[in-house]
Amino acid sequence: MYVCICNAITDTMIRQAAAEGVRSVAELTRRTGCAGECGSCADLAAQVLQEARAQRPFRLPLLAQAA
Repeated sequence: MYVCICNAITDTMIRQAAAEGVRSVAELTRRTGCAGECGSCADLAAQVLQEARAQRPFRLPLLAQAA
């Protein structure tokens, strides 16, 4: 579904951005343009981003084992 009509940004694109590490609507706007024009999609974009980040499993970086 389209979230940002002004810039043709879909929920799938927002979820992909979240998977790539986007953490805030401000960062989403910088990367995709979402919520950068009229701003009427900002609340929905934030909700989709938050949901996508919550579904993403938390992964700790692997540390090399000491010899």
